[in-house]
Amino acid sequence: MRILITGASGFIGGFLVKEALNRGHEVWAGVRKGSNRSNLKDERICFLDLAYDDFSVLKKQLVDVKDRYGLFDFVLHNAGLTKTSDKKNFYRVNAGYTQNLLEALYASGHALRKFLLMSSLSSYGKGDEKTFRPIRLDDPQRPDTAYGKSKLEAENMVRSQSYFPYVIFRPTGVYGPGDKDYYMEVKSIQSGVDFAAGRIPQRITFIYVKDLARVALMALEKETIRNKAYFVADGDVYTDVSFARMIQEVLKKKFVLRGRIPLPFVYLACVCSEWIGRLTGKSMTLNTDKYIILKQRNWICDVTPLQDDLSFVPEYPLRKGLEEVIDWYQKEGWL
Repeated sequence: MRILITGASGFIGGFLVKEALNRGHEVWAGVRKGSNRSNLKDERICFLDLAYDDFSVLKKQLVDVKDRYGLFDFVLHNAGLTKTSDKKNFYRVNAGYTQNLLEALYASGHALRKFLLMSSLSSYGKGDEKTFRPIRLDDPQRPDTAYGKSKLEAENMVRSQSYFPYVIFRPTGVYGPGDKDYYMEVKSIQSGVDFAAGRIPQRITFIYVKDLARVALMALEKETIRNKAYFVADGDVYTDVSFARMIQEVLKKKFVLRGRIPLPFVYLACVCSEWIGRLTGKSMTLNTDKYIILKQRNWICDVTPLQDDLSFVPEYPLRKGLEEVIDWYQKEGWL
């Protein structure tokens, strides 16, 4: 099967490409000019620098692929923004590029067997923080971050089109080799310090990047999975405290100074960081969107539909995943 994977040079994208190649697909990697291709060295990969922001050029590119090589069977749309100094970019990229890609694929004659959108649990907004009931697929989607709202817009575009069968994935916290977000916490704990946000511990969930890639390809390949959406997590629930302690155990760190920062102070830090980002034009890890994510206490989601429909059993429970990723950080000189 011929598959186009967008955002292929990113953290998740590189693993999607590897999984697709391992499963025998002809892989086309959507990457931007100048992107880091260090994880895309397999000589079987075909590359496309897609002009998502120019419909006519994008359509011509896809026509050229069809005429020279044939139709795409699958598209796994993983490209998107997770942080930016200007929140309007979330809508331009996450929603606008999705719309352009869908329209251009149809206009260029690619009769896809399936289109998979990599969305996010953030498209639902916060869960119940009193009972901590898992967020369910039939709950109303009320995202409270610009990122989550842009992902919901992209989802709505996919659901409203009638060109191709689709699948929407909404992963929870994705971690693995090369990830830089959770790396910051690992690095902090290695240095002997761990500070969590808020008085009440967060309930958090995870999915190892290799498990995410595997189940994404399973969803594309299984013919009966059509026009459905899923939360993607390994099925276990942790607190920010138990997560930090597990990192400490894997690192074999004897002593870590712990504390909890009141949310008003966290908010102030995020506002200041965002302000610096606007002045410098840099995308800052701490920003007001990130504050809403840090403030949210309930990140539990119901993965029963994923388990039932795809018989999904993760190969990497959190402990095993952390052992592998921390080993990778150490070998690569990150720790």
